[in-house]
Amino acid sequence: MAMSPTHYPIYTHFKGDNISRVELVERIVVETIIKSKVPDEERAWSKVFELKHSSSVIQIGRVLAEKRGLNVELAVVMSALHDIYVNVTGRVSDHARKGVPIAEKILRETKKFKENEIKIVLQAVGNHSDKHLVSKNLYIEFMKDADVFDCSLYEGVHDAYLYEKSLAICKTYFARVKKVRKELGLKKDKQWDVFEYLKKHK
Repeated sequence: MAMSPTHYPIYTHFKGDNISRVELVERIVVETIIKSKVPDEERAWSKVFELKHSSSVIQIGRVLAEKRGLNVELAVVMSALHDIYVNVTGRVSDHARKGVPIAEKILRETKKFKENEIKIVLQAVGNHSDKHLVSKNLYIEFMKDADVFDCSLYEGVHDAYLYEKSLAICKTYFARVKKVRKELGLKKDKQWDVFEYLKKHK
């Protein structure tokens, strides 16, 4: 006779105290977004996008980290925390570097991460926006790639990049998207070879 879920909790669904350190960080980030008092009207992005982007970067990160032979736990934690400054303040200006002290506070308060692990995560969080730069640090490069690849999957992001960033920067972003698509065995997406708007914008 099978035991009921109340007697045999196979999976916690992020409830209670019996969750892993990775799940704990993921839950903290989700709750930070949900509980934020900054309304969408004052946020650079919406809470819905922040929740979707955070969660999907985490899942993409799991796959990409495993494929690259990186520590999946640390990859998930940095993926969860990479936009923590946006999640807390609603602002995006220099959010990568400004997110470092917030991410550090979260990691230390859990008391579940070693100093070298915290260092790896914070380096990736603090440098993830510099996608035009190539780092020798595999986790920094991972974080840039997971972030930009996830963004590339949303409608209209191609044109948004062209509107928000210089052509030189866009070329580096688009190159990363194409690289990750190839790495994951996905078919070629021609939009990332085009450096002009795909749609008419008023």
